[in-house]
This record gives sequence, C-alpha cells and structure tokens, in this order.
Amino acid sequence: MARPGHTAWLLLGAAMLLFASAATAQDCLSATFSGGRTFGRCNSMPTLGASLHWTYHPENGTADIAFRARSGTDGWVGWGINPGRLGMAGSSVFIASQDGSGTASVLMTNLDTTSPSLQPATLKFGVPAGPTVEYSGGAYTIFATILLPGNTTQQNTVWQAGPLSGGNIQPHPTAPANLASTQRLDFLSGSSTGASNSRLRRRNIHGVLNAVAWGILIPTGAIIARYLRVFESADPAWFYLHIACQCSGYILGVAGWGLGLKLGSESVGVTYHPHRNIGIAIFCLATLQVFALLLRPDKKNKYRFYWNIYHHSVGYSVIILSAINIFKGFDILKPATGYKTAYIVVLATLGGIALFLEAITWPIAIRKRKRDADKASNGTAGWQQGA
Repeated sequence: MARPGHTAWLLLGAAMLLFASAATAQDCLSATFSGGRTFGRCNSMPTLGASLHWTYHPENGTADIAFRARSGTDGWVGWGINPGRLGMAGSSVFIASQDGSGTASVLMTNLDTTSPSLQPATLKFGVPAGPTVEYSGGAYTIFATILLPGNTTQQNTVWQAGPLSGGNIQPHPTAPANLASTQRLDFLSGSSTGASNSRLRRRNIHGVLNAVAWGILIPTGAIIARYLRVFESADPAWFYLHIACQCSGYILGVAGWGLGLKLGSESVGVTYHPHRNIGIAIFCLATLQVFALLLRPDKKNKYRFYWNIYHHSVGYSVIILSAINIFKGFDILKPATGYKTAYIVVLATLGGIALFLEAITWPIAIRKRKRDADKASNGTAGWQQGA
C-alpha cells in the first residue's frame, strides 16, 4: 500500500500530465484561421509544436487541410504524406518558407532520398486546390485540398522544420523532435499512432524524472525547511519532511541523470554541451548535500554557522541550476507546449507559496529572535546579581 506522501506525489504527477494534455488539446482546438475557415478535426503533433487541422470529404476521398507550425522568418516548415511507409524518404510534401523580401510561398516536392534536390514536382497524390501559405504570429500555416492516396483514410504523415540561409532551404536539425516527426493518421476517426521510437520514450522519461526530482521535490523540500521550522509545533516533523523530499528528489534525479548520460553516449556526434555540463554540476552539488548530512555539526557547535552557509548556498545553487537546465531540456525535446506550460505553472505555484510563507513567517521569526535575546539578557543579568 502506498504511503500518504507517495500518494500525494503520484497525484501531483497525474495532475501535471492531465493539465499538460488538456493544454495541448486546447492549443489545437482553439486555433483560428483567416477568412473564417474552419475544420472538422485537429491533431496536435507530438513534436515541433505543430498541429494539423482537416475536414474529410468521404464522397470524393479528399481532405481540406491546414498545417500550422511555429518558426521564425528565417526558417521553413513542411508537411506531407508518404504513400509507401512511415518515414521521410519517399514522401510528398509541402514546404513553406519566405524569400528575402518576406514573401511566403509553398514548394511542392518529393523526398525520394535522404538528400533530396528539393525541386518543384508533381506530388504522389492529387492536390485539387492550393496550396497557399500564411505567416502570422510566429507560425506558418499551409492550406491545401488533397486527394488521399490509395483511397484510404489511414495515411503515413510527416512534418519537419529547419533553417533558411539566404532564402534557401537548409537541412533540418537532427534533434530528437526532428527525428520523431512522423505518425500514422486516420483522417476519418482522427486517431494517430507515432513511429516506434524507444529512444524518444527514454528521452521523455529522462525529462520527467528530472523535472519532478530537481524541479519539484528539491524546491519543495527547501520551502519546508525554510518556513515550517519557524513554527514550534512543526518541530521535528518539518525536518523529516525536508529529508524525505530531498532524498526522494536525489534518488529520482540520479536515475534521470544516469539515463541522460546513457542517452548521450548513444548520440554519436550529437552533444548538448550546456545541458550536459549543467546536469553534471547539479549531480555533483547535490551529492555534496547528501554528504553534508553526515557531517552536520550540533546546533551548539561553533562550526554550525559555517555549515549552514555552505548547506544553504549549495542547496539554492542546485535549485537555480535545475530550473535553468529543465528549460534547456524543453528546448532540446521540443514537446507540445502544454508540458512546458504545466512546469511553469508548478514553478509559479511554488514561488507563490514561498512568498506567502515568507510574509507569514518573518514576523514570527523576528518575535522569536527578540524573545531569545531577552532570555539571554535576563540570564546574564541574573548571573551578575548572583555574583
């Protein structure tokens, strides 16, 4: 049977996932388009912050589509269908980009190899209308009417994003999000299944472990230690809660860190140096904190003051570095916006709780210090009178 504390963290994790999923779905459903265009279904792509909106017409096997993906003006985005298999090579795609004057256009081409020439071509499926493109709000939107190949509603879809150089389309990055931008989509039911990618799943596990450990448990433990200790009724419960959060966070964090090292060793030629180096620094500092527990002097020991400075400095450094590194992880994985939003909400909530408790505990701490000072003063006076 799960302990109450463990159950609370499981509920928090479930709530985060639910919030993220809801936020992601809302991004898709709340999208609006120029000219009052509407679509019957939408699908938030699992990577690159992209979404596909469409209306399927069963009477003639066509679909009106709108593909939207975030990009700067110095980038391109693309979407297409691969009639043969789930993958980029062999697909027919629409690629949106801008020229030097800022005019957006769409290229229709076939990706017959992994190094295509990107010349205009007739696609492997019909395009009765379009394509057209718009660029607004930091995103491209490609509109078209397509004839679904093979007279079937289940299609292998692909999408991608990359940079421009001098108005020319450049190869896309090889980040995890770019390498996992394929899925099989049913235009009738709206259901989709991504490519089998255990590596991407392990990256996601790495991200979740570290976000929960370093981004939630460790800051929560620090809040408990800083504020609950002020209340005499919370002693020594606050200490055990603090240790429980920090130890749980350290164990999960080390697991996530180790998985990250494993993933890094498998990514030959691809290294995210800032993310990796900050992660190593966090692990080293957190390990020092664990050893600090073994070396903690007694409250009356003259070295306790210096130990407190060391303990607090290292602890707050871990929290700050962890928040920075988690956001760097979001930039690498490029998950749906809901997950990043969920973490920002958690951070804001923890910050709000800390500010609230700061306002409550400061007066209590000041009164306690004054009372302790008065006791010390009275004790000294009594000793002098007795002498």
